Amino acid sequence: MIKGIAHLAFDVSDMKKSLAFYCDILGFQKVFEIRDHEGNPWIEYIKVCQGQFIELFYCSDPLTQGSAKKASYSHLCLEVDDIYEIANRIKANGLVLDVEPVQGKDLNYQCWVKDPDGNRIEFMQMSPDSPQSKS
Repeated sequence: MIKGIAHLAFDVSDMKKSLAFYCDILGFQKVFEIRDHEGNPWIEYIKVCQGQFIELFYCSDPLTQGSAKKASYSHLCLEVDDIYEIANRIKANGLVLDVEPVQGKDLNYQCWVKDPDGNRIEFMQMSPDSPQSKS
């Protein structure tokens, strides 16, 4: 059912410093970016190894109408074989999904839930046409 950790996401206060840390110092590679609905920078994707990434989110999140966010952990993403299977399993155990299965801007299918402490967890079914699969 769960295949592995697809990505870990951080909200960062200084993208240039964060990219320098993850790429120049740690040796990972920036492989692509995702822009918001207005074409502004939103997420920088850093490749850790095949199929595993670190997402770096700009702290000013356009999806929350420009309100400033603090730099922090954002969410854990677990890769799954079947997005509907995990969604149904979560709901069958009495939990409510924060986001029902939906196709994201990166072409992957995702759904979201919070753990008992309120930490956000994304489940993602990779599309062969997604930039993650092609990188």
